[in-house]
Amino acid sequence: MRTPFWLLLAATLAINNLPLLQGADTAQRKKKEADSGPRRDDDAPKFRPSRAVDKVVVFKTTPQGQLKLHFYLPPGWSASDRRPAMVLWFGGGFNHGTPSQFFWQADYFASRGLVTVCPEYRVKGTHGTLIDKCVEDARSAMRWVKSHAGELGIAPDKVIASGGSAGGTLSLLVARATGPDATDDDVRLSPRPCALVLFNPAMGERVLRVIGKAGASAEQALVSAQVMELNTPQKDEPPTIMFFGTEDREFLEVAREFCRKADAQGTRCEVWTADKNRHGFFNGAPWHEATARKADEFLTSLGYLQGPPKIKADPAAVLMRFDPMVSANSR
Repeated sequence: MRTPFWLLLAATLAINNLPLLQGADTAQRKKKEADSGPRRDDDAPKFRPSRAVDKVVVFKTTPQGQLKLHFYLPPGWSASDRRPAMVLWFGGGFNHGTPSQFFWQADYFASRGLVTVCPEYRVKGTHGTLIDKCVEDARSAMRWVKSHAGELGIAPDKVIASGGSAGGTLSLLVARATGPDATDDDVRLSPRPCALVLFNPAMGERVLRVIGKAGASAEQALVSAQVMELNTPQKDEPPTIMFFGTEDREFLEVAREFCRKADAQGTRCEVWTADKNRHGFFNGAPWHEATARKADEFLTSLGYLQGPPKIKADPAAVLMRFDPMVSANSR
């Protein structure tokens, strides 16, 4: 029995057009990612702090130049204090960015009694380095803060890690037991934070799809593997809170998986979402205040802050909490 001519013609046309259809699917997927994912201006600081930083300290000298820490000190601060501290890393896809992105949050949390720090780290666009150096510098910054606790008026076991997008990724990697460490770091001092406050951290396979694999060295391979594993918390993961826009779909799904696994092992993890908002939403009004207030409540519940938050969130800025037990959002 012969195959009808029209059927052969249809099959031939389908085969010939397959690359076009595949190309259309790829283009559509990339457009969806671009619409919901990171953009260069996502990490630009949109709000000014109420005051300038209190001090700036060089914490590391690299072949590409010096790196600095920008400090906000709380009212009534003294070097003899033993206060909690918060280290906040900027975002920018490991390619660009500035510590000033988080000056507003650093100023606010200093007003609540924390010593806050916004570090610099090497990025590809400025220093020509890859993600392994970002992680190395973040771990160096955390160790520097802890090792200088006596002069900073902080308790070295009460240092919170925070950051947005790539900065959130660095916070998660600082919490890991191993990582790329500078040759002159005292690796006996753990960079592990006591808690994590993360603003749409870049997590999982998409990170490497966007920026490329870290490279061929052992340190670069380690970072690539660790980024891929960020859907799974460590057994001793610090208490964690994360904020996402619901349109930031791919990173959000990895965060939800992280939260489900954390809940299953008895580790505290909260994921809060802003409906119909995309990556970087927390940088703009009214979400900068809404996320800061929710982070304040979280840190107060852990005992790192005292009293009620000093800011009121816009009633329209509703954050919904992900429930890992039912895989759905509840207010």
